[in-house]
Amino acid sequence: MTADPVPPKAAQEYIDAMARDRGYVLDYHKVMARYDFDVLQATNGLVKAAYLAPRALDRRTKELLFVLSLTVMRADKGHIQSHIRVALGLGVTPQEILEAIEIALPEAGIVAFQAGLEAWRETVGATGIEPNATDPEGGAGTPE
Repeated sequence: MTADPVPPKAAQEYIDAMARDRGYVLDYHKVMARYDFDVLQATNGLVKAAYLAPRALDRRTKELLFVLSLTVMRADKGHIQSHIRVALGLGVTPQEILEAIEIALPEAGIVAFQAGLEAWRETVGATGIEPNATDPEGGAGTPE
């Protein structure tokens, strides 16, 4: 690998600022800060304009939209969870987040929904109701 083109201090300061502004950073942000700082700055500029800058939609609404869009796109669970955590920190309730994820059902289907639901379940610590008895004909609902 070639030498880092960005002085470590500048890259560190930038990542720290991203974490403050967004409430999270993803692994790819960390890698790009070290190895392609110019592209990180360019992509982050787009995110700042569309997501972080004060505009007509408030940050709570934008987080719900992010959770929904990432669910529909079947994004990495950790990416969905980062936006769920930010939403919770902004006062969005777990129920509101769940309702946003449920919007994925008619458009993206059950597989996308289940991925979003699992990200939500892990993040908020939700648990299900176990059946008292299982029907051998219908199965227990658990994989063998």
